[in-house]
Amino acid sequence: MLTLLLLVILAALIFEFVNGFHDTANSIATVVATKVLTPTQAVILASATNLVGALSGTAVAKTISSGLVDTGVVNISSEVLICALSGAILWNLITWALGLPSSSSHALIGGLCGAALAAAHNNPDVLIWSKTAAVWTENKGLLWKVVLPMVSSPVAGFTLGIVIMGVLMAVISGMNSAGGALARISRPKWINAVFGKAQLFSAGYMGFAHGSNDAQKTMGIIALAIFTANGAGTLDQLPPWAEFLRPDGGEKDIDTWIVFTCALVMALGTSVGGWRIIKTLGHKMVKLHPINGFAAETSSATILLTAAHFGMPVSTTHSISTAIMGVGFAKNPHTLKLSVIERIVWAWVLTIPAAGGVAWGMVTLLTMFQSAG
Repeated sequence: MLTLLLLVILAALIFEFVNGFHDTANSIATVVATKVLTPTQAVILASATNLVGALSGTAVAKTISSGLVDTGVVNISSEVLICALSGAILWNLITWALGLPSSSSHALIGGLCGAALAAAHNNPDVLIWSKTAAVWTENKGLLWKVVLPMVSSPVAGFTLGIVIMGVLMAVISGMNSAGGALARISRPKWINAVFGKAQLFSAGYMGFAHGSNDAQKTMGIIALAIFTANGAGTLDQLPPWAEFLRPDGGEKDIDTWIVFTCALVMALGTSVGGWRIIKTLGHKMVKLHPINGFAAETSSATILLTAAHFGMPVSTTHSISTAIMGVGFAKNPHTLKLSVIERIVWAWVLTIPAAGGVAWGMVTLLTMFQSAG
């Protein structure tokens, strides 16, 4: 039914909006914590760069729409997708209320997998675990696109944060040892001034990377809903006002209106802000200065753009959180607040099963009601 398809699109855009204000902290926490920008200025920067990033490609969207769930095993109906999105939205709101920087990406993936499993009566074949191709970058499935990046991206974030911060500290130490004008430039006052300016670029880089990866996940859900509806004949006779829903290409294509709509909604959600999570990321884990913020943002954004290029829906939260940890570790391992890190890690561990469990339960209840009716 057309009405159900429109409800899926609405639910997906609600998720995108929530994703925007939930994950705003990921792209602007450090630049606010270092006092380079005010919260308002940072939100404006993040909104603009999120929008541009979201328009930069569709590789991640194609992974979500066709690389995780086998639509040949079960019909992923509009009702199932609504349940999947509801599970992700609920978990995002819970973690936002608690101030925990959990992963919207993994919430969405968990919701989609949980709902698909319930719809397939717990048949594990509905989930594409691994599909290898002649070219490594074209591999599909949860193993290649979710599990391996889920493990590798935090490790990469932590390592790259240590490396970049270590290099910067070594350069500054060398300048200080050289004496003269170089030593004067390496004083904290000058270093803060220089990296305060540099962090404007690294924060924009981070916002662009966030949009390039996160906004595409909702694009994939909407595309999946439209592909399914088209296959079921729902789009055969559309009223004139709904003609935009008819796919322009095949199942590997993401229509332009989907890209622009998701980009705009994420930017709008970003403009609302997410100050609870900003406080956790920017202030509670480790004390940050502009040079630290620059190192963390550059590390995280590089990982996100690399993952987006390969169609991997990785967590912005994981990459920036671990990059901040790496930067803090490079400064002084004892400055890290392990109690805060422990809470964040638990949120990571629980996200996929929690969102998936909610979605699975909703689809199971829906099936029971439909059978009883």
